[in-house]
Amino acid sequence: MNSVNTNVGAMVALQNLQTTNSELSTVQSRINTGKRVASAKDNGAIWAIAQNQRANSQSLNAVKESLQRSVSTVDVAISAGETVSDLLLQMKEKALAASDTSLDSTARTQLADDFKALRDQLGKAVSNADFNGVNMVKASGNTIAALANSDGSSKITVSAQSLALGGANVTVTAAATFTTATQANNMIATVSTSISNVSSALSKLGTGSRSLTSHLNFVTKLQDSIDAGVGNLVDADLAKESAKLQALQTKQQLGVQALSIANQSSSMLLGLFR
Repeated sequence: MNSVNTNVGAMVALQNLQTTNSELSTVQSRINTGKRVASAKDNGAIWAIAQNQRANSQSLNAVKESLQRSVSTVDVAISAGETVSDLLLQMKEKALAASDTSLDSTARTQLADDFKALRDQLGKAVSNADFNGVNMVKASGNTIAALANSDGSSKITVSAQSLALGGANVTVTAAATFTTATQANNMIATVSTSISNVSSALSKLGTGSRSLTSHLNFVTKLQDSIDAGVGNLVDADLAKESAKLQALQTKQQLGVQALSIANQSSSMLLGLFR
């Protein structure tokens, strides 16, 4: 039916043009944002999954920071422990030299002074082994409990190892010294015990440091995998979208022409009345 009131052709052409414009807008948005799912209205289920994974990924930033702080704290404690071990070796040397009965009192006094200087230096090394206010090797030192997962339900613990003078590991007291060959000989055994204990404590700290570093590497890889997974869910294929954009632009131009032709059909009816 030919009618000037209802132009079915123009209605169909307009519907098709609107559909093309809508698709074109979607493609342009994907190209602008680089995302196939940029908001919940694009795909509610995928957006929700991606948002949950983003939350996990961002939470892992806090886990990495906790692990990094813990690694640094333990490494400072290990450095202090190695210094303590070296000082104990020197103290043993001084005590051994002083145990020689052929030495005169002046020489033994000089060795005792060196021994006391090394002893005091040991105490300072332990008291200054702080990182971010945490000291693992002082008397009643701080035990590390680093975050291990994104919800904080798991932690990696590295126990404190006291290296303070007169403690469980360093049995040399803060006032330890000698004045005779016999006292110096007795001090050798005390220092030797301390060296053995400190070596054991350093082994535990080293194991803890390796555990923290290993888990930090794992968390970094896990976060990268989660981010890649989110990208697979929401990122747009820009090569595909670019090709689609060109096709839709051509389709849009054809739709405009089709609508123009359909709108001219009513004017052709005037020819029937000539």
